[in-house]
Amino acid sequence: MTLDFSKEELLSQIESLKKENEALRHAKIYSETSAAGVAVVTAANRESSFSLEEYRRYGRQMTVPEVGISGQVMLKKSKILVVGAGGLGCPALLYLTGAGVGKIGIVDNDVVDTSNLHRQVLHTSENVGMLKCDSAKKYLNSLNPHVEIVTFPKRLSNDNIFNVFLSDKWDLILDCTDAPLTRYLINDAAVICGLTIVSASGVRADGQLAILNFQNFGPCYRCFYPKPPPPNSVLSCQDGGVIGPAIGVMGVLMASEAIKVICGSYTRENFKPFLNLYSAYPQQSLRTFKMRSKVPNCQVCSIDNDKRIITRSTIESNELNYSEWCGKVSYDVLKMEDRVNVSEFSQKIANDKDKDNTMILDVRPKAHFDICHLPNSINIPYKELSQLKEFSVPSNKTIYCICRFGNDSRLAVKFLKYELGLPNTILDVIGGLNQWSEQVDTQFPKY
Repeated sequence: MTLDFSKEELLSQIESLKKENEALRHAKIYSETSAAGVAVVTAANRESSFSLEEYRRYGRQMTVPEVGISGQVMLKKSKILVVGAGGLGCPALLYLTGAGVGKIGIVDNDVVDTSNLHRQVLHTSENVGMLKCDSAKKYLNSLNPHVEIVTFPKRLSNDNIFNVFLSDKWDLILDCTDAPLTRYLINDAAVICGLTIVSASGVRADGQLAILNFQNFGPCYRCFYPKPPPPNSVLSCQDGGVIGPAIGVMGVLMASEAIKVICGSYTRENFKPFLNLYSAYPQQSLRTFKMRSKVPNCQVCSIDNDKRIITRSTIESNELNYSEWCGKVSYDVLKMEDRVNVSEFSQKIANDKDKDNTMILDVRPKAHFDICHLPNSINIPYKELSQLKEFSVPSNKTIYCICRFGNDSRLAVKFLKYELGLPNTILDVIGGLNQWSEQVDTQFPKY
């Protein structure tokens, strides 16, 4: 038997049959119901159905049993509020957007700086100076147009946090901030609003993660940490530094835990409070520690309403002042006669050509000093300096204390002059090396 078809005609018919088969395959998807009673959306249920492009986009995620089609529906219907679009928020936002969360809110009033770019992977060089929430939205919209992105270009405070948290029916809060003050504020408002929090932090090469106030059943941040840490013990990324991939790991873990919460992997029956600790050095490790349950007398989440002394009213009225409660290091410790601006400082050291009458004392940590420092300066980090019982230097020398921004240098002057009682003229260089770079030597590195 001979078929009177050319090769081109056969190929054309084969292609037509392929398209017909693909259309029939998608049309034959039937509605099911998950074990949790959630209707699975399909072509037969147009109310929440996925487009063919979404099936292709999320297919490899939906084939994982822990997610499945029902989990993907939950993700599409979910609304997640992410506070902070920095080192933690960027990777978390990337993966939540990629996963197909229905709506994501981004809270951040900061702008993109060049120093952010090694770890805050949503932002690009061309977006330096742009609001981080807008920069993030721009990238995320191009990554997944099916996700609605809304922005809140503001810093959370007692006055506005409830307006933000109640701006929609958010299912989950991601706390991607880096200051105890903000963490306590977010925790308290989220508990009062009945919201679960995925919280993480990271500095240098270490990080930690926990799920807080899970379904108003699990412990909150105050259950773990009833009192804030001493303000001088909190190391920021700016001071302590941060390895980009290490903070990125924590952000990715936040996204993973958020997906598990949304998809129902955790229940009241199986959820056990935990704390994940990650370290990149010396060898990478991720350890999980079992944490205490809800504290009966917690001031914000106690089962006994009489013991809940932190309320929406105490927050919005500023009766609870988080800044005072958490404390802060006061750098306002000197008179103006103990300080000198960078221009005067530059002239003084230039006039002392033999360096017989001046000492430049750089009180930054050694790692900072190794990056860049002024010629003829000596390095004694403030933490080491403040432990000294004596400090020997010829009394005719003027000591200029300098640091990165002019904060620790003020404490150093106070210590040397008023605690050790040195007879020398001791001066703080206002604004530190940052001001030196801006006003004296523009080629001096800012980092």
